[in-house]
Amino acid sequence: MVALVSRDMLGDKIKAVLAYVPSAVFPAIIFPGIFINDYGQFIEMDDPKIFAAIVAVIVGYFSRNIIATILSGLISYWFLIFI
Repeated sequence: MVALVSRDMLGDKIKAVLAYVPSAVFPAIIFPGIFINDYGQFIEMDDPKIFAAIVAVIVGYFSRNIIATILSGLISYWFLIFI
């Protein structure tokens, strides 16, 4: 139904509120994959996923590049699990 509404029909306040939707949905999708294991329990703090997420957040903050963020997180995760 939302796809049937044109942008011209939405007011400025609705557009401003909808601008925050990606910022709210992204953590809701990503954080359970990092902090919860297959059995629904929180993982230990020494899990490689946490360290890879920290590296990705730092690289993303300084580089402002999504490709660099994804690659740094993946490479650091692979490095940690294979060592």
